[in-house]
Amino acid sequence: MKVIICGAGQVGWQIARHLSSEKNDVTVVDNNPELVARATETLDVQGITGFASYPDVLDRAGARDADMIIAATYSDEVNMVTCQVAHSAFSVPRKIARLRSQSYLTAIYSDLYRRDHMPIDVVISPEKEVAEAALQRLAAPAAFDTENFLAGQVQLLGIQLEEDCPVLNTPLRQLTELFSTLRAVVVGVRREGNLFAPDPGDQLFSGDQIYLSTHREDVPRAMEIFGKTQSKQERVVIIGGGNVGLAVAQALEKRTERIRAKVIEKDRPIAERAANELERTIVLHGDGLSADILNEANIKRADAVLCVTDDDKTNLLAAVRAKAEGCPMTIALVNDPTLVPLMEPLDVDAYINPRATTVSSILRHIRHGRVRQIYSIGDAEAEVIEAQVLSTSPISGQPIRDISFPEGVLVGAIQKGNKVVRPVGGTRVDEGDTIVIFALAADVPEVERLLQVSVDFF
Repeated sequence: MKVIICGAGQVGWQIARHLSSEKNDVTVVDNNPELVARATETLDVQGITGFASYPDVLDRAGARDADMIIAATYSDEVNMVTCQVAHSAFSVPRKIARLRSQSYLTAIYSDLYRRDHMPIDVVISPEKEVAEAALQRLAAPAAFDTENFLAGQVQLLGIQLEEDCPVLNTPLRQLTELFSTLRAVVVGVRREGNLFAPDPGDQLFSGDQIYLSTHREDVPRAMEIFGKTQSKQERVVIIGGGNVGLAVAQALEKRTERIRAKVIEKDRPIAERAANELERTIVLHGDGLSADILNEANIKRADAVLCVTDDDKTNLLAAVRAKAEGCPMTIALVNDPTLVPLMEPLDVDAYINPRATTVSSILRHIRHGRVRQIYSIGDAEAEVIEAQVLSTSPISGQPIRDISFPEGVLVGAIQKGNKVVRPVGGTRVDEGDTIVIFALAADVPEVERLLQVSVDFF
C-alpha cells in the first residue's frame, strides 16, 4: 500500500513508524526540513519538504498513484485543503484528516465532508479521543490504562501489581484453574521496562505492570484478585477548561448517575466559555497549581482529579499538588513520552497519552480487513486488535492451540454471536467470530496475515 503522511510531528512519525515497519511504501511530507530528516533517518520512508496542501508538493510525494493520504499537520485548514487537493487533482481513494477545532466537528455541519463538498473519508478529533480516554480512566480508577473492546463488553486494563497482590508468585496456568469462571486473560506484562506476552508457566511479581483483558461484568472481581479496590467516582475536579476538559465535563453532566464536577481554568476567557456551556458544573477561575484554589474546589473531598491543561509539566505538578492536598486519585494528560517514567516517583496514578489515542484511532481506519478497533500500547510497543474472522483466514475453524501465533501474541477475548467467551487452548475460532488479540509490534504483520486481511482490503 502506498501512503502519504502529511505532518511529521509525533502523530505523523508514529503512523509512519507503524506502516513502514509493515513494508508499506510511505512518504512523509512536512514544511520543517528537520522533522523530515528525522523521519527519513530513523524510518524506512521517503521524505518531501514542503507545504502538504500544495499540488506540486503532493505530486512529488507520489499522489498520482497513492492509495491513501493521512493529513496530520498542526493546522486543521491545511489538513482539509490537503484532502481536497488529493481528491480533486489526484483522485486519491482514501483520505484521513485530523481536525482539532470543535466548530469543524459540530454534528449540524457533518454534511461538509461529503465527496462533493470537502471529500474527507475519516475525520479524527484528538480532543474527542482524549476526552473519551479520560472518561475511561475515571471509570476504572485503580488502572493506569484502559480501553474498551467488543462494543464495551470487554475492557483492557493496565494494572500495577503491589506487594499486597494476593496472586503474586503464582503461575498463570494455576490462576486459570483457581478462577475457572473468571472471564479474564493476562495478555501482556511489563517487567523492568520490557513488555512481553506471558506464557502459562510465567509468574507475576510485585512491580509488574500487567495488561488484563476482562469481561465488563467481571472487572470488579478481577481487580480484587489482583489486589485493587474499585471506588465510585462521585466528585471529580478537572484542571483545565479547554476543549478536553470541557468535553469531559459535558459528558459527566449527561450521565444518569450524578457526578459532581468542578473545573479550574487559569485563562479567564476560556473559563467564561466553559461556564457558559456547562449547566451543572462549577467553573473556578484560577491556577490549578495553587493550594488556595484547590481548597476552594474542596479537593480533599474529591474522589479524583483530572489534569488536562495544554502543558505536560503543569499537569504533572498539579496532580502532585492535588494529591498532597488530600485527593486519592490523580490522572494527568502527558504528551511527552519521556515524562511517563516520572509518574511512579511522583505518585501520579494514571496518565492519558493524546498521541497514542490519536495514533490508535488512525490505525483503526487504515488496517486491512475487518479490523474494528486498535489500541496502541506504550511507545508503540504493542497493539491490541479487534477484528472479525473471515472465512479465508487460516485461523478459521481452528482451535487456538493449533494456531501458529508468534510468541508475542495472545488472544484476550472472543465474541461468538452475542456471547463473549474467555479463550482457552481448545476454543475454536470460527468464521464470523470477533477476536481481540494482543500483539507485540514486531508480530503485527503476522497477525494481519493470519486474519487474511488482504482479501478484504477496505
